[in-house]
Amino acid sequence: MVQVRVAGVALDPDGQRVVLLKPIDALPGEGAILPIWIGAQEATSILIAVEGAVTPRPLAHDLMRSMLTTLGAEVDRVEVARIDDGTFYAEVTLSSPQGTQRVDARPSDAIALASRTAAPIFVADAVLAEAGIPDVLAEADAEENIEEFKHFIDDVEPDDFRES
Repeated sequence: MVQVRVAGVALDPDGQRVVLLKPIDALPGEGAILPIWIGAQEATSILIAVEGAVTPRPLAHDLMRSMLTTLGAEVDRVEVARIDDGTFYAEVTLSSPQGTQRVDARPSDAIALASRTAAPIFVADAVLAEAGIPDVLAEADAEENIEEFKHFIDDVEPDDFRES
């Protein structure tokens, strides 16, 4: 397992949201980066947590954090454990008065929860080897993607998330 950080949330050329995970000890433009395509709501939730923004009402991942706290549980770690036919699978490890539990999760939800609880995020070596790409983004490019996504958040309306 490799410990990673959220290097950014961006839009790909097709307008799809992607969270970028990078090993914590790798410098910008070096090593590998793991892109995981996620939904708009999850992207917003992750970016809000990473940026430390305050929302007027709790988002779903804020609710998860509050429920865990109320039940006396903590998020110990999040793992992007495997990739199967292009689908990523994650697990959230929880500590509670009942002991340690591992819970299956979508990577986007696990990362959003970890971002709110300061839990470490790990990626299996095999996942990084299979789906990681060389980090060729310059720091300026990453900042530009983040700024573009911030503008998206500023302009997004609740109806944008309704399915047609």
